[in-house]
Amino acid sequence: MALDEYVVGMPSAQNAIDTLPGWNQALPPNVDAVAGNGAFYNDPRILWAIDQLGSIEGLSILELGPLEAAHTFLMEQHGPNAIDAVEANKLSYLRCLVVKELLDLRRAKFYLGDFAQWLEKTDRRYDFIVASGVLYHMEDPVRLLELIAARTNVFYLWTHYVSDDAMPVGDPRRGALVGSMEIQERHGVQVRLRKRSYYGAWKSKSFCGGMHDLHRWVEKDDIIAVIKALGFDDVRVAHDEPDHQNGPSFSIFAQRTGLLKTPG
Repeated sequence: MALDEYVVGMPSAQNAIDTLPGWNQALPPNVDAVAGNGAFYNDPRILWAIDQLGSIEGLSILELGPLEAAHTFLMEQHGPNAIDAVEANKLSYLRCLVVKELLDLRRAKFYLGDFAQWLEKTDRRYDFIVASGVLYHMEDPVRLLELIAARTNVFYLWTHYVSDDAMPVGDPRRGALVGSMEIQERHGVQVRLRKRSYYGAWKSKSFCGGMHDLHRWVEKDDIIAVIKALGFDDVRVAHDEPDHQNGPSFSIFAQRTGLLKTPG
């Protein structure tokens, strides 16, 4: 009998997938391997963001929290010059590397670590930043918006938001909320936030949340107001789903129209 650390049989994509537990996202059908359930390799939210920009061909892109590289793959099909993808979850990072090999990603480079520190310490500016599914996992979500604003003039984010109207008392989606509403004045905006806890969800190998248990969701209007206060004069909203099963959510595409750089 072979040792447990070895794979017996013909090499395959499925062998690579099965080496790592906890997959959330599916791979394109041509890979002929079963991973997770989410078909984010053709995510209409990312396609919408690309359409708002017009093209990402030749651009330098920073992706925050690639998870399992499905959005990375989708963006690479549209011809960017390079994608820096920063992931803090160790298993997610390794899954990204598996996907990079299986899907032959050549313009993406994956980095393991805290993307907030990357934004704080790098001297690079990016033509486009993609922050899908990360803002609502932050201890200080407004700080993340500030860091993004310091590194680009164009970004896309998809996020959950807090709303008493969409999630009235008795709504089971309020179960993760901790304490009462917080109000912080940031950039002249009275920002309303609510703390949440993962309540042990991080124990699962498929966990795809943030690195700290307590994190904050922000009111939708306050997210938009802060982005505008940071100098983004063109702010577009889509995919607003107050009834999303995990909590109200929406997309934002934002740009500073007077400071856009010519790609290349």
